[in-house]
Amino acid sequence: MVAGLSHSESLRFAVPDGEIRALLVGTHTAEPSALAQAEELLSELGQLTATLGLRVLDRVLVKMRTPQSRYLIGSGKAAEIVALAAQCGADAIIFDETLTPSQQRNWEKLAGRTVIDRQEVILDIFARHARTKEAVLQVALARAEYDLPRLKRRWVHLSRQRGMKGGMMGRGEGEQQIEIDSRQVQTRISQLRAELAEVSKVRHVQRQRREKRAVPVAAIVGYTNAGKSCLFNSLTHAGVVVEDILFATLDATVRRLCLPNNQELLLVDTVGFVRKLPHLLVEAFRSTLEEITTADFLIEVLDVSSSAAEEHHATTCGVLQEIGGARLPTITVFNKTDLVPDPALLQRLRRRHHDAVFLSAKSGAGLEGLLTRMVEQLEYTRRRVRLFIPHSRYDVLAMLHRTSHILSRKFTEEGIEIAAAVPVSLLGPLGPFNKNSVENG
Repeated sequence: MVAGLSHSESLRFAVPDGEIRALLVGTHTAEPSALAQAEELLSELGQLTATLGLRVLDRVLVKMRTPQSRYLIGSGKAAEIVALAAQCGADAIIFDETLTPSQQRNWEKLAGRTVIDRQEVILDIFARHARTKEAVLQVALARAEYDLPRLKRRWVHLSRQRGMKGGMMGRGEGEQQIEIDSRQVQTRISQLRAELAEVSKVRHVQRQRREKRAVPVAAIVGYTNAGKSCLFNSLTHAGVVVEDILFATLDATVRRLCLPNNQELLLVDTVGFVRKLPHLLVEAFRSTLEEITTADFLIEVLDVSSSAAEEHHATTCGVLQEIGGARLPTITVFNKTDLVPDPALLQRLRRRHHDAVFLSAKSGAGLEGLLTRMVEQLEYTRRRVRLFIPHSRYDVLAMLHRTSHILSRKFTEEGIEIAAAVPVSLLGPLGPFNKNSVENG
């Protein structure tokens, strides 16, 4: 193992042609539905490894009653997996479950090859796709915190001692390399947290500026590869990268959208979720995910062509619950209707989810219905007021056009009488112009 390299990176030094060949391992219990779910998750792990450019040679599902401390699974099954990996020529064994640091060390000693888990695969994908400074810092922090308890597996010479700088007398036998590395990683974690705190301040200031303008905000959320960025592009023409891979984009992107009633809306595209998303990443991306919690409402995108759409919805709800966004009003969007060959299936789904919007972000079919629902949703977060705006305050009129739904207006010699549905946050600033008591919208 080469110090300082991620495990997947160091593996490339041992593979002459640069292609890493993997054996995937999943587990399931004896429950009736457990096997089918494990197969789905193992298939998803295959997509994740493909995103990294790994070649999957074979897949194994192991029935497991209770997790074992040494190898997670029984020693007999572990020996069988090691034999299969040697037989098919796998460079790496990748588990769909989370392995403890000691389990990874035990596996690598037994197998004589790299053994990683789903967490590490996702961390490596995030590392490759990070583009902005904030995303790079967030991924680096999650990676450092993941690596800290696993430093022992990076060194095969733990018994070596390194003397103190200069070799001065009286300093003892020196420190083990693992202790030095541990302090370096801990220092790095502190540095990354400090840098992220500064970047988060900038994001907070940007958010405050948006809130002062009182332009409503909607955030697009959902499972990775459900078509969020494609929908974002179709609505805003933002040009966000869209690829048929998991986690193609990591950074929250904000663009302005003009709704059919000429009201402005800020639309936020967020990082996708995935089952068994490492908690370290949720924590590291918390400042980015806070963009979700400050939205007026959410747009949850589901891949209607996926057989696991219900599980994807449950995963999204779980992450939203963790970051405090579960109570926000939500428009459910079933995307990729063009990939469903059976019209009867779509009809059944429409009847079952009568409040949802069905569309194809790629073709544009159904986008008008979503825009209409967005206008309706904003009405729920508005209050109707009657205002009188003097001719000298056309800045207030401009602000109302940007943020509110103008219901009627009448020009007089002194000013303009307006009936409008305005954001609750504007009720205070608009108080001096309020003609009558506020009515519910």
